[in-house]
Amino acid sequence: MEKKITVFAGHYGSGKTNLSLNYAVYLRQKHENVMICDVDIVNPYFRTKDSEEMLKQHGIRLISNQFANSNLDIPSVPPETASAFNDLSAYSVFDVGGDDSGAIVLGQYAARIAQSDYEMLLVVNKYRFMTASPESVLSYIREIEAASSLRFTGIANNSNLGDQTTLEHFWRGIDYANEISRLCGLPIRMHCLRADLAKTLEIIPEHLFPVEIYRKEKWKI
Repeated sequence: MEKKITVFAGHYGSGKTNLSLNYAVYLRQKHENVMICDVDIVNPYFRTKDSEEMLKQHGIRLISNQFANSNLDIPSVPPETASAFNDLSAYSVFDVGGDDSGAIVLGQYAARIAQSDYEMLLVVNKYRFMTASPESVLSYIREIEAASSLRFTGIANNSNLGDQTTLEHFWRGIDYANEISRLCGLPIRMHCLRADLAKTLEIIPEHLFPVEIYRKEKWKI
């Protein structure tokens, strides 16, 4: 069952933004009131704001820095973010900046999120240099949790090489994510795969989550 608040956090470049967009679209297929909160203060030039028109078409409300995508862009969190807690009918997706620096912003909302029906997913990508081994991910878990004052509740495996991703890469990513799960005790919530590749699978793994690429950039889906 979907939670009222879903937070995507993890290492910089793991693909949190595109995954957040996909999950918001998924929620909108099931619920009337869906919003996505862009609280990425680490990389203000790569954010959900770039997909504003797509979100409008799906009837998804976007809350982001009003200066995003302008030469006045500054690292700040919009005050409208509080509506994620005040609107009891809303399903909210939080796109958090990379690593512990980006997770600090969650600290101001930690108490309200913790009291809510929430999920905080660790987004991992085997094919990012700094998180290539399951063991290397463990330090990021501790850092992000300390910075955000929140605990992860599950893992979103987003292992990919962008347009170069193959099914072999996908299956290797599953083994990688399962090992992270074993080491840290967090359950797997999703194994992400480009939607076109997902259609070619002969064996459907548990927790498969097909994704569209809304942001075409190497390393990020």
